[in-house]
Amino acid sequence: MATDTSRVAEGYDRTVLVTGAAGGLGRSFALGFAGLGYRVAVADVDLAGVEETARLVRDAGAQAWAGRTDVTDLASAEETAAAVADFGGGRIDVVVNNAAVYATVTRSPLEDIDPAEWDRVMAVNLKGPWLVVRACSPHLPEGGRVVNLSSATVYSGSEHWLHYVASKGGVIALTRVMAKELGRRSITVNAIAPGFTLTEASYGLVEDAEAYGVDRSALRRPAHPEDVVGAALFLAGPHSTYITGQTLVVDGGRQFI
Repeated sequence: MATDTSRVAEGYDRTVLVTGAAGGLGRSFALGFAGLGYRVAVADVDLAGVEETARLVRDAGAQAWAGRTDVTDLASAEETAAAVADFGGGRIDVVVNNAAVYATVTRSPLEDIDPAEWDRVMAVNLKGPWLVVRACSPHLPEGGRVVNLSSATVYSGSEHWLHYVASKGGVIALTRVMAKELGRRSITVNAIAPGFTLTEASYGLVEDAEAYGVDRSALRRPAHPEDVVGAALFLAGPHSTYITGQTLVVDGGRQFI
């Protein structure tokens, strides 16, 4: 019982916003923060999906807010930030930028990528985190946290996925600049770079997803969303207050950098 009390105390009176939370990693992040006692705000273009995530958060015993947000639109991001700050008693303590185009990205040689798809990937995966943090910045208190989602594919350079890999590489660069600018307010900004993780989207992307890349990892097992959640909880929690501008690779030792 003492352990449960300490877990809840970590997030007591703190609010987290998770984007792209209609399912997959976003939903897992939301439930992970709920387990630590945070107030959890979830946003996505899929309103029905985030409403279901909010229901699961409430079932886990935490307060929840859900809203439709287009992270590529500043007005939408600002409207969400204002609503989440109101839900959080005037502030947003943690922002988890998880929204991304992933499963629908067409794998093509660089000569064949549709420029319109390039623009869409960059708008959601790179412009989106910037607009969300820009909108949330006035509501981030001293000691606030930002966690951006990159990808371990940045380090392996996956062929035929240039626009996705480039967008996620940009997230690392964006994270470093944000860390310097927001660090003046004692706000930390870090990134997580997951390897291939077994979400609904991943199962639809790769045949035999359970075995994909396992033979190249040190741990010789596939990654599940829960394996990535701990990194976000750590970067948002009390044991990482002097870590900023960093990228934490969570890939079971598939590559070392």
